[in-house]
Amino acid sequence: MKNVIVKTQALKKYYQTGNQTVRALDGVNFEVAEREFVSIVGKSGSGKSTLLHMIGGLDTPSSGTVIVDGLNLETLNSEQLALFRRRKVGFIFQQFNLIETLSIYQNVELPLLYDGKLNKSERENIVKEKLEQVGLLDKIKSMPLQLSGGQQQRLCIARTIAVSPEIILMDEPTSALDPISTNKMEELMDQLKKQYTVVIVTHNMQQAGRIADKTAFFL
Repeated sequence: MKNVIVKTQALKKYYQTGNQTVRALDGVNFEVAEREFVSIVGKSGSGKSTLLHMIGGLDTPSSGTVIVDGLNLETLNSEQLALFRRRKVGFIFQQFNLIETLSIYQNVELPLLYDGKLNKSERENIVKEKLEQVGLLDKIKSMPLQLSGGQQQRLCIARTIAVSPEIILMDEPTSALDPISTNKMEELMDQLKKQYTVVIVTHNMQQAGRIADKTAFFL
């Protein structure tokens, strides 16, 4: 039996909008096993992205617990939380969030520079390896805006996996892509689930069925 790497218990997130309380999450119990690919499907506003942000330490719960790889995120100080986000989890969003003034190479190298553990030669080897994995090694000297939308999203994946995170969190990564680019992304996701624990938020039920080991439904 695989180890549970992500676990939430009675997780709640409430927002106050004027006199109205918005219950984005209302007592969610959620588990993901190591090397499992789990999709989260549901209507807009059902709390899917909020849950992803909680798992990734981008937001804090109103109550309840988030445990990732044995770490209770509530117990981490700001420095520990920043280290957790930098090394433990990788984020891939609908918006590419690439730095347009940096080359393809530099975009992938950047998180390795922030981490500060590797020398130039080691960083170069990793960047080339990850770009080859996503099919973009021939674009290594190009700029982000010279790539198609699908290529930019694959570049985001290369940048994310460069630091070898334990978990990859994807929030609607194919919603802005055409069918051909979506198909290529799904092929890449199929490769990723052999190496990483992956949680993806998607509106696409068919996509969830194609790529995920399990699917959680948010009503």
